[in-house]
Order: sequence, then C-alpha cells, then structure tokens
Amino acid sequence: MWEKATILLFVACALAQDLCSPGASDGYKVRLSIKTALDDQAYEWNTNELFLFRAALAYAMRSYLPDQHFEVSNILICDETPRVSFWFVVTSVNSATLIKKEDVENAVRKSRSRINSAFLLSDQTLEFVGIAPTLAAPFVPATPPWLIAFGVVMGVVGAGIVYFLVSAVLQRKRKKKGKMADDEARAERGISGENGSGIYNTSFSDEEKMTEM
Repeated sequence: MWEKATILLFVACALAQDLCSPGASDGYKVRLSIKTALDDQAYEWNTNELFLFRAALAYAMRSYLPDQHFEVSNILICDETPRVSFWFVVTSVNSATLIKKEDVENAVRKSRSRINSAFLLSDQTLEFVGIAPTLAAPFVPATPPWLIAFGVVMGVVGAGIVYFLVSAVLQRKRKKKGKMADDEARAERGISGENGSGIYNTSFSDEEKMTEM
C-alpha cells in the first residue's frame, strides 16, 4: 500500500517537473504580497495555503469548463520561492496534456474575486503575472444624469418663481400700508383745519343764523 502511494507521488512529482517549469508556454507565475496586504494580521504561507490555492484554481477551471471535473491534482506547482512566488500549469482531466493558456486566463478572470477572497488579498497583492487585473464595473447611478440636471434646473426656476411671487405680495402689502398711513395723515390734517383744537365752535353758527334773519 505504502509502496503504491510512494510510486504515485514520485510519478506525480516527475510529471510536474516535466510539465511545469519557469517560463512554460501554458503556465503562469503567481506573486503574493501577504505582508503588504495584511501587515500585522499576515498569515504564514505553507503547504496548506498552497493546497487552498490549487483547490481555488480547480474550482475556477470547473466554473469555466463545467464539462470537465478538475481536481487539485490537475493544478501543478513548480519553482516555489520563500518570497511566495511560484509557477503553475493546469493539466486536462483525462490526459497529461496542458490546458491552453487562454482557457486558464479566462478561468482566472471569471473567478478572480473568489480566488482573492480565499486569501484575503486583492488583484494587486495576489498577482497573476501576464493576466491584467480585473477592472471594477463602472458605477451606474440609479438616476440618469440628464434627469438630475433637469431636476436642478427646474428647482432653480421654481425657487425663482416663488421668490418673485413673495416679493410681489410683500410689495403690495407695503404699498397698502403706505396708502393707509397717507389717508390717516390727511384725515388728521382735515380735523385740525376745522378748529385748532379739533373741536367745532357752535357760536359762529348761531351768529351766522342771526345775521341771516
């Protein structure tokens, strides 16, 4: 049993060395900047993390090519360095041939956010050399810009109309108050002209009647 497992492991390692090498035509280099991204919360890169990466790549390949059931064993890793960089290739399910580089790139791009989230990293700190970072979807406002501009213009126009209406009403009130004040002033001047004290003197009226008689 152990002999068979050892032989299979040896064959797998030999196969990885043959198919995966730095600069492979269908391979990609990966660089991780864990310390830069997480600082004090940075985790140690070890064989478990590498297994998680291979599993994430297998998931990405399954998602892009659903008719092929990729396994972790289909993701071959080589030229791993302590600064957390390595090369990888993807083998087909039924043979030892490599999956085309274009298919691997499309699979990575399709599942890029899932791969990043698995390691708490971003496109800048989990870099697939040769695969452009995923561009964020452009922001689309819920309200069209032209409708926003129209609303602003209508608001300004409405505010201007209200201002003029209020100004006209206030101006009319001022004129009305001024007219009432003038009328009161004229009334007061008229009363003063009848008698200095403002009281009508009846003696003059009696004298006028006697003169007429």
